[in-house]
Amino acid sequence: MTKDKVDIFDTTLRDGEQVPGCKLDSKQKLVIAERLDQLGVDIIEAGFPISSPGDFKSVNEIAKIVKEATVCGLTRSVRKDIEVAAEALKHARKPRIHTGIGTSDSHIKFKFNSTREKILVRAIDAVKYAKTFVEDIEFYAEDAGRTDNEYLARVCEAVIKAGATVLNIPDTTGYCLPEEYGAKMKYLRENVKGIEKARLSCHCHNDLGLATANSIAGVINGARQIECTINGIGERAGNTSLEEVVMILKQHPDLNLDTNINSKLLYSTSQMVSHKMGMVVQPNKAIVGSNAFAHSSGIHQDGVIKKRETYEIMDPEDVGVNESSIVLTARSGRAALAYRAKKVGYELTKVQLDSVYTEFLKFADQKKEVVDNDIHQIIEKSPINIESIA
Repeated sequence: MTKDKVDIFDTTLRDGEQVPGCKLDSKQKLVIAERLDQLGVDIIEAGFPISSPGDFKSVNEIAKIVKEATVCGLTRSVRKDIEVAAEALKHARKPRIHTGIGTSDSHIKFKFNSTREKILVRAIDAVKYAKTFVEDIEFYAEDAGRTDNEYLARVCEAVIKAGATVLNIPDTTGYCLPEEYGAKMKYLRENVKGIEKARLSCHCHNDLGLATANSIAGVINGARQIECTINGIGERAGNTSLEEVVMILKQHPDLNLDTNINSKLLYSTSQMVSHKMGMVVQPNKAIVGSNAFAHSSGIHQDGVIKKRETYEIMDPEDVGVNESSIVLTARSGRAALAYRAKKVGYELTKVQLDSVYTEFLKFADQKKEVVDNDIHQIIEKSPINIESIA
Protein backbone atom coordinates (compact mmCIF):
# COMPACT_ATOMS: atom_id res chain seq x y z
CA MET A 1 0.00 0.00 0.00
CA THR A 2 1.36 3.44 -0.97
CA LYS A 3 1.93 5.68 2.04
CA ASP A 4 0.67 9.25 2.19
CA LYS A 5 3.46 11.81 2.13
CA VAL A 6 3.78 14.25 5.05
CA ASP A 7 5.83 17.32 4.13
CA ILE A 8 8.43 18.40 6.68
CA PHE A 9 8.58 22.19 7.02
CA ASP A 10 11.69 23.12 8.98
CA THR A 11 11.66 26.45 10.80
CA THR A 12 14.92 26.07 12.73
CA LEU A 13 16.30 29.17 10.98
CA ARG A 14 13.24 31.29 11.74
CA ASP A 15 11.18 30.16 14.74
CA GLY A 16 14.11 28.22 16.20
CA GLU A 17 16.42 31.20 16.01
CA GLN A 18 14.02 33.29 18.09
CA VAL A 19 15.43 31.64 21.21
CA PRO A 20 17.40 34.17 23.29
CA GLY A 21 21.13 33.69 22.75
CA CYS A 22 20.74 31.51 19.64
CA LYS A 23 21.36 34.15 16.99
CA LEU A 24 23.16 32.79 13.94
CA ASP A 25 25.22 34.73 11.43
CA SER A 26 24.63 34.35 7.69
CA LYS A 27 27.47 31.84 7.20
CA GLN A 28 26.11 29.58 9.95
CA LYS A 29 22.61 29.78 8.47
CA LEU A 30 23.90 28.77 5.05
CA VAL A 31 25.68 25.72 6.48
CA ILE A 32 22.54 24.63 8.35
CA ALA A 33 20.33 25.28 5.30
CA GLU A 34 22.55 23.06 3.14
CA ARG A 35 22.36 20.29 5.72
CA LEU A 36 18.55 20.60 5.95
CA ASP A 37 18.40 20.24 2.16
CA GLN A 38 20.57 17.10 2.37
CA LEU A 39 18.43 15.80 5.23
CA GLY A 40 15.41 15.78 2.92
CA VAL A 41 13.41 18.63 4.42
CA ASP A 42 10.64 19.67 2.00
CA ILE A 43 10.39 23.33 3.01
CA ILE A 44 13.02 25.48 4.72
CA GLU A 45 11.65 28.59 6.41
CA ALA A 46 14.79 30.66 5.99
CA GLY A 47 13.74 33.71 7.97
CA PHE A 48 11.58 36.83 8.32
CA PRO A 49 13.09 39.06 5.61
CA ILE A 50 11.69 42.42 6.70
CA SER A 51 12.78 41.97 10.31
CA SER A 52 16.39 43.03 9.68
CA PRO A 53 18.95 43.53 6.88
CA GLY A 54 20.77 40.44 8.18
CA ASP A 55 17.65 38.29 7.92
CA PHE A 56 16.95 39.58 4.41
CA LYS A 57 20.51 38.73 3.36
CA SER A 58 20.31 35.25 4.88
CA VAL A 59 17.03 34.42 3.13
CA ASN A 60 18.40 35.77 -0.14
CA GLU A 61 21.62 33.72 0.10
CA ILE A 62 19.83 30.56 1.22
CA ALA A 63 17.46 30.91 -1.75
CA LYS A 64 20.50 30.79 -4.06
CA ILE A 65 22.09 27.62 -2.66
CA VAL A 66 19.18 25.31 -1.78
CA LYS A 67 18.85 22.69 -4.51
CA GLU A 68 15.81 20.59 -3.59
CA ALA A 69 13.69 22.15 -0.85
CA THR A 70 11.17 24.96 -1.17
CA VAL A 71 12.57 28.14 0.44
CA CYS A 72 10.07 30.10 2.48
CA GLY A 73 10.02 33.61 3.91
CA LEU A 74 7.70 34.78 6.70
CA THR A 75 5.63 37.96 6.56
CA ARG A 76 2.85 39.68 8.40
CA SER A 77 -0.31 40.58 6.48
CA VAL A 78 1.42 43.81 5.47
CA ARG A 79 2.16 44.71 1.85
CA LYS A 80 5.69 45.94 2.53
CA ASP A 81 6.51 42.67 4.34
CA ILE A 82 5.30 40.71 1.33
CA GLU A 83 7.26 42.83 -1.15
CA VAL A 84 10.48 42.43 0.85
CA ALA A 85 9.97 38.67 1.18
CA ALA A 86 9.37 38.33 -2.57
CA GLU A 87 12.59 40.21 -3.27
CA ALA A 88 14.56 38.03 -0.81
CA LEU A 89 13.20 34.88 -2.47
CA LYS A 90 13.72 35.92 -6.08
CA HIS A 91 16.59 33.43 -6.64
CA ALA A 92 14.80 30.45 -5.11
CA ARG A 93 14.05 27.49 -7.40
CA LYS A 94 10.87 26.90 -5.40
CA PRO A 95 9.84 30.03 -3.44
CA ARG A 96 7.03 30.24 -0.89
CA ILE A 97 5.65 33.29 0.92
CA HIS A 98 4.28 32.52 4.38
CA THR A 99 1.82 35.24 5.35
CA GLY A 100 -0.99 35.48 7.87
CA ILE A 101 -2.63 37.10 10.84
CA GLY A 102 -4.01 36.24 14.29
CA THR A 103 -7.51 34.80 14.22
CA SER A 104 -8.38 34.13 17.87
CA ASP A 105 -10.70 36.58 19.62
CA SER A 106 -7.84 37.38 21.99
CA HIS A 107 -5.57 38.43 19.12
CA ILE A 108 -8.34 40.24 17.26
CA LYS A 109 -9.39 42.28 20.28
CA PHE A 110 -6.18 42.91 22.19
CA LYS A 111 -3.43 42.65 19.54
CA PHE A 112 -5.19 44.27 16.60
CA ASN A 113 -8.04 46.19 18.26
CA SER A 114 -10.13 44.99 15.34
CA THR A 115 -13.11 42.82 14.40
CA ARG A 116 -13.49 39.38 12.84
CA GLU A 117 -14.71 40.89 9.57
CA LYS A 118 -11.80 43.29 9.27
CA ILE A 119 -9.30 40.52 10.01
CA LEU A 120 -10.92 38.38 7.32
CA VAL A 121 -10.46 41.20 4.79
CA ARG A 122 -6.79 41.62 5.77
CA ALA A 123 -6.19 37.89 5.41
CA ILE A 124 -7.69 37.82 1.91
CA ASP A 125 -5.79 40.92 0.81
CA ALA A 126 -2.46 39.54 2.06
CA VAL A 127 -2.87 36.25 0.20
CA LYS A 128 -4.02 37.94 -3.01
CA TYR A 129 -1.07 40.33 -2.93
CA ALA A 130 1.45 37.58 -2.18
CA LYS A 131 0.00 35.59 -5.07
CA THR A 132 1.09 38.35 -7.48
CA PHE A 133 4.72 37.46 -6.66
CA VAL A 134 4.80 33.66 -6.24
CA GLU A 135 2.41 30.75 -6.78
CA ASP A 136 3.06 28.92 -3.51
CA ILE A 137 1.36 30.81 -0.67
CA GLU A 138 1.07 29.53 2.87
CA PHE A 139 -1.39 31.28 5.16
CA TYR A 140 -1.01 31.11 8.95
CA ALA A 141 -3.98 31.69 11.25
CA GLU A 142 -2.01 32.68 14.33
CA ASP A 143 -3.42 31.28 17.58
CA ALA A 144 -5.66 28.93 15.60
CA GLY A 145 -5.54 26.59 18.59
CA ARG A 146 -7.72 29.05 20.52
CA THR A 147 -9.74 30.23 17.52
CA ASP A 148 -13.43 29.37 17.24
CA ASN A 149 -13.66 26.57 14.68
CA GLU A 150 -16.53 28.07 12.70
CA TYR A 151 -14.71 31.38 12.22
CA LEU A 152 -11.43 29.59 11.48
CA ALA A 153 -13.20 27.61 8.76
CA ARG A 154 -14.52 30.86 7.25
CA VAL A 155 -10.99 32.31 7.16
CA CYS A 156 -9.55 29.14 5.63
CA GLU A 157 -12.20 29.00 2.94
CA ALA A 158 -11.67 32.66 2.06
CA VAL A 159 -7.88 32.44 1.77
CA ILE A 160 -8.11 29.29 -0.37
CA LYS A 161 -10.32 31.26 -2.77
CA ALA A 162 -7.70 34.04 -2.67
CA GLY A 163 -4.97 31.59 -3.71
CA ALA A 164 -3.51 29.98 -0.58
CA THR A 165 -1.93 26.58 -1.25
CA VAL A 166 -1.13 25.69 2.38
CA LEU A 167 -3.14 26.42 5.54
CA ASN A 168 -1.02 26.65 8.68
CA ILE A 169 -3.11 25.94 11.80
CA PRO A 170 -0.79 26.95 14.67
CA ASP A 171 -1.24 26.02 18.29
CA THR A 172 0.71 29.19 19.00
CA THR A 173 0.59 28.99 22.78
CA GLY A 174 0.89 25.21 23.09
CA TYR A 175 -2.52 25.10 24.76
CA CYS A 176 -4.38 22.38 22.86
CA LEU A 177 -4.73 18.77 23.92
CA PRO A 178 -4.05 16.25 21.13
CA GLU A 179 -7.74 15.31 20.93
CA GLU A 180 -8.69 18.98 20.51
CA TYR A 181 -6.04 19.71 17.92
CA GLY A 182 -6.84 16.60 15.92
CA ALA A 183 -10.56 17.42 16.06
CA LYS A 184 -9.83 20.94 14.77
CA MET A 185 -8.06 19.49 11.71
CA LYS A 186 -10.92 17.07 11.16
CA TYR A 187 -13.46 19.91 11.42
CA LEU A 188 -11.61 21.96 8.82
CA ARG A 189 -11.37 19.03 6.41
CA GLU A 190 -15.09 18.43 6.71
CA ASN A 191 -16.32 22.03 6.72
CA VAL A 192 -14.05 24.13 4.50
CA LYS A 193 -15.25 24.33 0.91
CA GLY A 194 -12.31 23.81 -1.47
CA ILE A 195 -10.10 22.25 1.22
CA GLU A 196 -8.84 19.73 -1.34
CA LYS A 197 -7.01 22.62 -3.06
CA ALA A 198 -4.79 23.28 -0.04
CA ARG A 199 -2.58 21.33 2.35
CA LEU A 200 -3.29 21.55 6.06
CA SER A 201 -0.22 22.15 8.19
CA CYS A 202 0.53 21.59 11.90
CA HIS A 203 2.58 24.21 13.75
CA CYS A 204 2.65 23.31 17.43
CA HIS A 205 4.45 24.78 20.42
CA ASN A 206 5.62 22.84 23.43
CA ASP A 207 4.45 24.95 26.39
CA LEU A 208 2.68 21.94 27.93
CA GLY A 209 5.00 19.33 26.39
CA LEU A 210 2.39 18.38 23.78
CA ALA A 211 3.89 19.74 20.54
CA THR A 212 4.84 16.36 19.09
CA ALA A 213 1.65 14.65 20.25
CA ASN A 214 -0.47 17.45 18.76
CA SER A 215 1.37 17.32 15.43
CA ILE A 216 0.86 13.57 15.17
CA ALA A 217 -2.83 14.02 16.06
CA GLY A 218 -2.99 16.62 13.29
CA VAL A 219 -1.63 14.35 10.56
CA ILE A 220 -3.76 11.43 11.73
CA ASN A 221 -6.73 13.73 11.13
CA GLY A 222 -5.72 14.85 7.66
CA ALA A 223 -2.93 17.43 7.89
CA ARG A 224 -0.10 16.68 5.45
CA GLN A 225 2.59 19.09 6.62
CA ILE A 226 4.36 19.37 9.98
CA GLU A 227 6.26 22.51 10.94
CA CYS A 228 9.11 21.70 13.27
CA THR A 229 12.68 22.42 14.31
CA ILE A 230 15.86 20.43 14.88
CA ASN A 231 16.07 19.49 18.57
CA GLY A 232 12.66 21.10 19.11
CA ILE A 233 14.23 24.52 19.67
CA GLY A 234 12.03 27.59 19.55
CA GLU A 235 10.47 30.34 21.60
CA ARG A 236 9.60 29.63 25.23
CA ALA A 237 9.46 25.81 25.61
CA GLY A 238 10.18 25.25 21.92
CA ASN A 239 8.53 23.85 18.82
CA THR A 240 7.66 20.40 17.57
CA SER A 241 10.85 18.34 17.31
CA LEU A 242 11.63 17.29 13.74
CA GLU A 243 13.45 14.12 14.75
CA GLU A 244 10.55 13.02 16.96
CA VAL A 245 7.76 13.32 14.39
CA VAL A 246 9.91 11.76 11.67
CA MET A 247 10.75 8.71 13.76
CA ILE A 248 7.19 8.33 15.09
CA LEU A 249 5.91 8.07 11.52
CA LYS A 250 8.76 5.71 10.63
CA GLN A 251 8.19 3.45 13.64
CA HIS A 252 4.40 3.31 13.18
CA PRO A 253 3.85 1.98 9.64
CA ASP A 254 0.20 1.37 10.58
CA LEU A 255 -0.36 5.13 10.26
CA ASN A 256 0.43 4.77 6.54
CA LEU A 257 2.33 8.08 6.60
CA ASP A 258 5.91 8.77 5.59
CA THR A 259 8.41 11.58 5.02
CA ASN A 260 11.37 12.23 2.72
CA ILE A 261 13.79 12.59 5.64
CA ASN A 262 17.04 10.60 5.59
CA SER A 263 16.86 9.53 9.22
CA LYS A 264 20.51 8.44 9.28
CA LEU A 265 21.46 12.14 9.25
CA LEU A 266 19.32 13.07 12.27
CA TYR A 267 21.94 12.70 14.99
CA SER A 268 24.71 14.55 13.14
CA THR A 269 22.27 17.32 12.17
CA SER A 270 21.18 17.62 15.79
CA GLN A 271 24.81 17.95 16.88
CA MET A 272 25.51 20.55 14.18
CA VAL A 273 22.59 22.76 15.21
CA SER A 274 23.40 22.34 18.90
CA HIS A 275 27.00 23.43 18.31
CA LYS A 276 26.22 26.40 16.08
CA MET A 277 23.42 27.71 18.28
CA GLY A 278 25.17 26.99 21.57
CA MET A 279 22.11 25.08 22.78
CA VAL A 280 23.02 21.85 24.59
CA VAL A 281 20.74 18.92 23.80
CA GLN A 282 19.35 17.54 27.05
CA PRO A 283 20.73 14.03 27.65
CA ASN A 284 17.27 12.45 27.92
CA LYS A 285 16.03 14.10 24.71
CA ALA A 286 14.15 11.58 22.58
CA ILE A 287 15.98 10.26 19.49
CA VAL A 288 19.11 12.45 19.66
CA GLY A 289 19.92 12.86 23.37
CA SER A 290 23.14 11.26 24.63
CA ASN A 291 21.10 8.84 26.74
CA ALA A 292 18.56 7.95 24.05
CA PHE A 293 20.27 4.59 23.43
CA ALA A 294 22.15 4.24 26.74
CA HIS A 295 21.43 1.56 29.33
CA SER A 296 22.73 1.50 32.91
CA SER A 297 20.24 -0.74 34.74
CA GLY A 298 21.44 -4.34 35.00
CA ILE A 299 18.08 -5.77 33.95
CA HIS A 300 17.90 -3.55 30.88
CA GLN A 301 21.53 -4.18 29.97
CA ASP A 302 21.08 -7.94 30.12
CA GLY A 303 17.99 -7.72 27.89
CA VAL A 304 19.67 -5.45 25.32
CA ILE A 305 22.80 -7.61 25.17
CA LYS A 306 20.68 -10.71 24.52
CA LYS A 307 18.39 -8.99 22.00
CA ARG A 308 18.51 -5.24 21.38
CA GLU A 309 14.78 -4.97 20.64
CA THR A 310 13.98 -6.06 24.21
CA TYR A 311 14.37 -2.46 25.35
CA GLU A 312 14.90 -0.49 22.13
CA ILE A 313 12.16 0.16 19.60
CA MET A 314 14.59 1.84 17.17
CA ASP A 315 17.89 0.71 15.74
CA PRO A 316 20.36 3.47 16.75
CA GLU A 317 21.94 3.25 13.29
CA ASP A 318 18.62 4.41 11.81
CA VAL A 319 19.20 7.85 13.33
CA GLY A 320 22.96 7.95 12.79
CA VAL A 321 24.12 6.63 16.16
CA ASN A 322 26.76 3.89 15.86
CA GLU A 323 25.48 1.58 18.59
CA SER A 324 23.67 1.35 21.91
CA SER A 325 25.67 2.28 24.99
CA ILE A 326 26.08 -0.12 27.89
CA VAL A 327 26.99 2.27 30.70
CA LEU A 328 28.64 0.67 33.71
CA THR A 329 27.38 1.89 37.08
CA ALA A 330 26.76 0.35 40.49
CA ARG A 331 23.38 -0.79 39.10
CA SER A 332 24.98 -2.82 36.31
CA GLY A 333 25.02 -6.61 36.40
CA ARG A 334 27.53 -9.28 35.43
CA ALA A 335 26.32 -9.48 31.84
CA ALA A 336 27.10 -5.81 31.26
CA LEU A 337 30.53 -6.10 32.88
CA ALA A 338 31.40 -9.16 30.78
CA TYR A 339 30.19 -7.37 27.63
CA ARG A 340 32.27 -4.25 28.28
CA ALA A 341 35.30 -6.28 29.41
CA LYS A 342 35.22 -8.16 26.10
CA LYS A 343 35.08 -4.84 24.25
CA VAL A 344 38.41 -3.83 25.84
CA GLY A 345 40.06 -7.22 25.40
CA TYR A 346 39.08 -9.65 28.17
CA GLU A 347 37.10 -12.88 27.67
CA LEU A 348 36.06 -13.72 31.25
CA THR A 349 35.09 -17.17 32.47
CA LYS A 350 32.25 -17.43 34.98
CA VAL A 351 34.72 -17.82 37.89
CA GLN A 352 36.79 -14.87 36.68
CA LEU A 353 33.66 -12.77 36.19
CA ASP A 354 32.46 -13.47 39.73
CA SER A 355 35.82 -12.36 41.10
CA VAL A 356 36.05 -9.25 38.93
CA TYR A 357 32.43 -8.32 39.64
CA THR A 358 33.13 -8.09 43.37
CA GLU A 359 35.98 -5.63 42.67
CA PHE A 360 33.80 -3.82 40.13
CA LEU A 361 31.04 -3.11 42.67
CA LYS A 362 33.55 -1.62 45.11
CA PHE A 363 34.88 0.62 42.34
CA ALA A 364 31.44 1.52 41.01
CA ASP A 365 30.24 2.65 44.44
CA GLN A 366 32.92 5.34 44.33
CA LYS A 367 32.19 6.59 40.80
CA LYS A 368 29.11 7.65 38.84
CA GLU A 369 30.29 5.73 35.77
CA VAL A 370 32.95 3.09 35.17
CA VAL A 371 34.87 3.75 31.93
CA ASP A 372 37.14 1.52 29.84
CA ASN A 373 40.37 2.53 31.62
CA ASP A 374 38.71 1.68 34.94
CA ILE A 375 38.01 -1.87 33.70
CA HIS A 376 41.73 -2.47 33.24
CA GLN A 377 42.39 -1.30 36.81
CA ILE A 378 39.61 -3.46 38.23
CA ILE A 379 40.87 -6.57 36.44
CA GLU A 380 44.44 -5.91 37.57
CA LYS A 381 43.23 -5.78 41.20
CA SER A 382 41.35 -9.04 40.85
CA PRO A 383 42.90 -11.95 42.87
CA ILE A 384 42.53 -14.23 39.80
CA ASN A 385 45.12 -13.90 37.05
CA ILE A 386 43.38 -12.76 33.87
CA GLU A 387 45.13 -12.31 30.54
CA SER A 388 43.99 -10.06 27.76
CA ILE A 389 42.67 -11.75 24.62
CA ALA A 390 43.76 -8.79 22.50
